[in-house]
Amino acid sequence: MAHISGEFDVTMEPHQVADANLETGIVRMTLDKRYHGGLQADGQGEFLAFHGAVPTSAVYVAIEKVEGTLDGRAGTFALQHAGVMGGEHAGLRILVVPDSGTGELAGLRGTMAIRIEQGKHYYDFDYSLA
Repeated sequence: MAHISGEFDVTMEPHQVADANLETGIVRMTLDKRYHGGLQADGQGEFLAFHGAVPTSAVYVAIEKVEGTLDGRAGTFALQHAGVMGGEHAGLRILVVPDSGTGELAGLRGTMAIRIEQGKHYYDFDYSLA
């Protein structure tokens, strides 16, 4: 497995929610990312979250399509995000969607972690290419 780390910028735009859906606690957003470092890429995706009565507890899922270069290899791939804030199952898991790699990234497998330090977003990406 190769390992790279870098910084990324992210913008999240909420979707307009119908009044009937406001009571559910479910929020939908669009993701727009710019990755820097060993992953020079743009990421676009959809984010779905639920916030309950406790402000520090939530869950989210997201699907993100990434396009650019990974250690100089060009192509696209998809990431699947699943996160839990609060409670005994807290954590974040980000996986490369199997068989989603195209171009020079065909056969890509891996996992990504996200860190936020002093207000900046960073990624740690462990991957392999078939």
